[in-house]
Amino acid sequence: MKVITSSHIAGMKVVKTLGVVRGNTIRVRHLGRDILAGLKMLVGGEIQDYTKMMAEAREQAVDRMSEDARSLGANAVLDVRFSTSYIMTSAAEILVYGTAVIAEQDADHG
Repeated sequence: MKVITSSHIAGMKVVKTLGVVRGNTIRVRHLGRDILAGLKMLVGGEIQDYTKMMAEAREQAVDRMSEDARSLGANAVLDVRFSTSYIMTSAAEILVYGTAVIAEQDADHG
């Protein structure tokens, strides 16, 4: 499954547009991590546990979107975008969405 942020794939042409697909996940912070993050704020720097948590959340959301696209018969998702929103103080939603398409090799680009 090709997951692309642009509206075209070099050397390929879209032969059918199948519609919007999406994937999301909601992650909740862990109290122990919050305590360590608070200490990290005193000295500065990256909070690696949160960086890892958000990277895993984005990956899961992309996997869910790709599965949604596969269920429609797509082999690519174009114009992919991410959105993050806070559900409550300690929870965030990662949403990824795009346009599911069927793309084929462009004969002009052999």
